[in-house]
Order: sequence, then C-alpha cells, then structure tokens
Amino acid sequence: MRTFAYCRVSTTEQNTDNQVLQLKTAGYDIPAHRIVAEQVSASIPATERDGFKSLLNKLESGDALIVTKLDRLGRNVVDVITTITHLQNLGVKVISLDLGNTDLTTAAGQLQLNVLAAVAQFERTRLIERTNDGLTRAKAEGKVLGRKPLSKAQIASIQALKAEGKSQSQVVTKTGLSLSTIKRNWNL
Repeated sequence: MRTFAYCRVSTTEQNTDNQVLQLKTAGYDIPAHRIVAEQVSASIPATERDGFKSLLNKLESGDALIVTKLDRLGRNVVDVITTITHLQNLGVKVISLDLGNTDLTTAAGQLQLNVLAAVAQFERTRLIERTNDGLTRAKAEGKVLGRKPLSKAQIASIQALKAEGKSQSQVVTKTGLSLSTIKRNWNL
C-alpha cells in the first residue's frame, strides 16, 4: 500500500508546512513526491483543483490518502462526501487526522461522515430560519432592506464621468462609491 497526503491552504500568505508536520507527528513518513500541496480557495470543488486532479491520476486501488482535516477535501459537506465516495470507488482509503485516523471509506468512517452531514444540514437549516426570522422582524419594524438606492445626482455623476472616457476604477476614485455600485449603474 502506498500512502499519499493532500495538503491545502486557501491563500498565498499561508503554506502547508504545518500540515506536513502534523502528518509526521501522527507517525506518517510520506515521501515528498507523494505529498501534494496546493494553495487554492476552498470554494473550488476538490475535483477542479489542479493539484488534487494530479493526485487523482497517481492514486491506485489499495493506496491511502491522508489529510490533516476533512475540510481539505472539499468546500462543503456535499463536496467532501462526493470526493470521498469517488476515492472509495477507486479503492483508495481516506484517512483524516482530525477524526482520529479513521478510514472514512469503512462503515465506521461512513457513519462519521453521515453524522457530520446531518449536523451540517441542521446548521444550514437553522441559519436560514434565523435569517428569515430577522428579515421578518426587520420588515415588521418598518426597516428598509437591501441596498440604499443611489440618488439621481450620483447616477448622473457616474454617467458623466463615463461619458468623459473615465474607466470604472477612475469613477470609483472620483465618486467614492464601490466598484460593484459603479458596475451596477454603468450601462443605464
């Protein structure tokens, strides 16, 4: 059995050194050529990340993939479960250090994943309920929700600067409005 590791950080200001150290501390002596490290946002699904895709090309049935935390494998619970299921179908064991070195492709590992998925879904549902309760309360109190509309003078200013040939960035500087506001009002 060959052992691989996948280490990921979200920003270029971070590095994967701590994850590699955690793997060594946990007793895994993984050769450097079997450690895939990348700096990529968690918002990108695992199977769309260049480093992870190259890792998938190296893995064979009987191999093991170690991660320090489950969230390294996906952007949300659905992505994590999809990724683990894909790896399981390839015959690859998936071990996450933060879950006590449990092989997530076994029955016990699948149970842990299903419990985590249920908790995550519960949290998502509760968040939606709290948000809707807050919106209802704000509306009942007469609060105006959403973006504050621009005044006619602000819109005219944007259009005048555009007519002068100013770029959107230059209009941001001149007006003090955000770029997204300028973009929304650019082609009126």
